[in-house]
Parts: sequence; structure tokens; C-alpha cells
Amino acid sequence: MAIVILTFLFFNRNNEIEGTSLLYPTVAMPSILGAMIAFGMIIGPAYALAMEREDGTLLRAKAVPNGILGHVTGHVVSNTLGIIPSFAVVLIPGSLLFPGLMSNGLEGWLTVVWVTLLGILATLPIGLVIGSLVPGVNKMGTWGMLPFIALTVISGIFVPIQALWGWLQVVGQMFPVYWLGLGMRSAFLPDEAAALELTGSWRTGWVAVVLLLWAFAGLIVAPRVLRRMARRQSGSQVEAAKEQAMQWIR
Repeated sequence: MAIVILTFLFFNRNNEIEGTSLLYPTVAMPSILGAMIAFGMIIGPAYALAMEREDGTLLRAKAVPNGILGHVTGHVVSNTLGIIPSFAVVLIPGSLLFPGLMSNGLEGWLTVVWVTLLGILATLPIGLVIGSLVPGVNKMGTWGMLPFIALTVISGIFVPIQALWGWLQVVGQMFPVYWLGLGMRSAFLPDEAAALELTGSWRTGWVAVVLLLWAFAGLIVAPRVLRRMARRQSGSQVEAAKEQAMQWIR
């Protein structure tokens, strides 16, 4: 993933954003980091939970006192810590290939930290809910990947959101991916780059509010969905899932 991202940015390294002196990689890199948080926190746990429902891992965890809680906690910790190397393999080469990537010093890095933490809280419950509800691993493309790709396209990650139709701009701003990208851009880019945004400002307060709202909603919904999923785990359900998977392979 890091190689693909860096290669894409490298081939666009001399392209300037229209109306500014900013190079495309300088603007796109922060947005991509925001999308990486959302991808890691949504698709990773969703795929893992769907797979572990089918192979009996969750059923075995259910047999242990507080096993489901411990298992889900492990996913939360591992996916959260996984953000650090994911950022490193993009940021370290990126800082060498594209000078001027971080222009806000310590204040910018502090913004990266709080946007990342709120982004994790806002998106991880979505992944847990999808992983609990998806019918099987073979459906993850339809339930997870395709919606995420579509959401990324309308969230101003690779192209400015202003280039989209008005109703798509509204839809994009309803989800955390756009606000993660905006928060990261506010951390990495100089203040004058805010003129490229929808309202001509970074809307830092709204970044925090929207991500907190998604986090709050996730903390309400995700535990209920996980408990329902855990109650439904049974040996017959695992066998049915395995049989369905074998038919899909054949």
C-alpha cells in the first residue's frame, strides 16, 4: 500500500494545485494519511471479525469467561498500534521525496496526534459493526471495500471536494473520512492553503465535533451489535458458514 501511494505521488510530484504554488503531493499526502486511518480501522477489524466468525475463533473465545470482550479488545489494540508503522512507511520516505511536507512544526504534530486519536474512535466502531453484520468473508467486497472506495472518492482525498456535485459534497461531509482528511491537511499545510477548502478555513472545531459525534454513536451502537453477534455464535452457524465458503470456492 505504501509503495502504491508513494509511486502515485512521485509521478505527480511536479503538478501544482491550480491557483496555488503548492505541489500535488504536499496537499494529497495529508489527505491520504487520513484515509489510511479510516481504512485500517474499518476494513481491518471488519475483515478479521467476519473471518473469525466463520473459522470458529469467536466461538472458542465465547467459551472463555469474558472471551469475546478480550478478543475484541485485542483487535482494538492491535489495529490502533498498527497505525504507527503504517504512517512511518509513508511519512518517512515521503518527507525525503517531497520537501516541505510538514510546515507547522510542533503544533502541526500535535494536531496529527489528536486528529488520529479521534479518527480511531470515530471509525473503529464502524469496522466492528460491519464485521459483525456481514454475511461472510466473501461478502466483504460488497459490504466493506466498495462502499469505502466510493466514500473515499467523494471525501476530497484525491481530488478537491469542490470539484464534485453539490449533493455529493453534502454526503461526503456526513462521514468521518472527509473530516479526517481535512484535519490532517490543517496539520501539514500552511495557513494560506485553507483557501482551497470549502469555506476557506480549516474548520478545526468542526473536525473535532464531527469525529466525536461519530465516536459517541459508535460507542452506543457497536457494543449492542457485538453482543448480539456473540449470542448468535454457535457450532451449527460455524459449520454452515464453512460449508457456504466451500461451495463458493468450488
